[in-house]
Amino acid sequence: MSKSCDRPARTHRAGRLAAALLALPLSATGLLVAAAPAHASPVAGPAVTVSMGDSYISGEAGRWQGNSDSFSGSRDGTDRAYTGSGYDPTVVYGSTYSSGCDRSASAEVDSAFGTAQAINIACSGATTADVFRAADGGQTFKGEAPQADQLATIAAHHNVSLVTLSIGGNDLGFANVISNCVQDYEVWYSYCQPSQQAAIDSAMGTAMANVGKSIDEIRAAMSADGYAASDYRIVLQSYPSPIPRSAENRYPESGWSRTDNGGCPFWNADSDWARDTLVPEISDHLAAVAAARGVQFLDLRDFLQGREVCSTATRLAGSTQAPSATTSEWARFLTTGATQGTLQESFHPNYYAQLALGRCLALIQAQPTGNFACRNTAGQDASGVYLSGIS
Repeated sequence: MSKSCDRPARTHRAGRLAAALLALPLSATGLLVAAAPAHASPVAGPAVTVSMGDSYISGEAGRWQGNSDSFSGSRDGTDRAYTGSGYDPTVVYGSTYSSGCDRSASAEVDSAFGTAQAINIACSGATTADVFRAADGGQTFKGEAPQADQLATIAAHHNVSLVTLSIGGNDLGFANVISNCVQDYEVWYSYCQPSQQAAIDSAMGTAMANVGKSIDEIRAAMSADGYAASDYRIVLQSYPSPIPRSAENRYPESGWSRTDNGGCPFWNADSDWARDTLVPEISDHLAAVAAARGVQFLDLRDFLQGREVCSTATRLAGSTQAPSATTSEWARFLTTGATQGTLQESFHPNYYAQLALGRCLALIQAQPTGNFACRNTAGQDASGVYLSGIS
């Protein structure tokens, strides 16, 4: 069975076509941990921040500083796993590469506070069920205990002052949305927006209820360790759009340059829907959950503005253009995984973005109350990232 629309038929297949047929899990050490003993008060010592959730906070795609169409060597300097004679992803992801959690050394929390004050238990592909405590329906994921149970053990031995959470995208099937939109561009020549908007709408209620439950589970774990509500803060963050609006895409809609060169195979209409409808819709719902649960909210919907894959304001690295935080893309382009890295890294904040996200987190950590949007400044690196207050 096939789909049809008024798009002209394509005449050849592109190298990234196989990736269109696969889902892209939101990607984010870990040994199984036992339940933490309760104690009367929080642990003394330096304050630490714990990062929880899925791939948008775990550090997925931290291997890459910008994108390049080169398939050899350092890929024009973009591949941080290049050793000079081969590739070793554990240089970036450490032991979590084997499990697929992909916590990079440049992950948001580590970039913000350094390893002495940061603990990252987020895992690529995680859903809300992977955050819940085992006693309340949580599940082991990629060989690791539920994240709230891990948090309980951490809080029993460290002075946890901030918990930052990115979750809900996998519950919504966001990876499937991306995969279906890519297929509709490369295979079916139709628009994905109608069917994918319906899928998101049908999943939204349950997903947001479970995001709220994730926050409740974090509080329960902290309370069991003797923490009062005033002893720590929770920041819930949303997701940035990794693809630009159609008017801001440097490649034409027709032809194969969006696939072969840019790694952004989406129709204009679907790009605009994803950037200006889907991502804001998810952010608005997450903001409502944060408000209902009384936690701070970090809105990232515009964080990658002008830094997205295929954005006119950026360019690929090449033999005469080194990767740069000021000129390169801040999101990983679509890759089959056969020639550069792994498929699950696609459409995630890369090394440059993670350094900038770390600044976002450090800035909101300094704000004891209030909700904020984090944005970048055109032509600047992570130092140009700033917060603006939102109601």
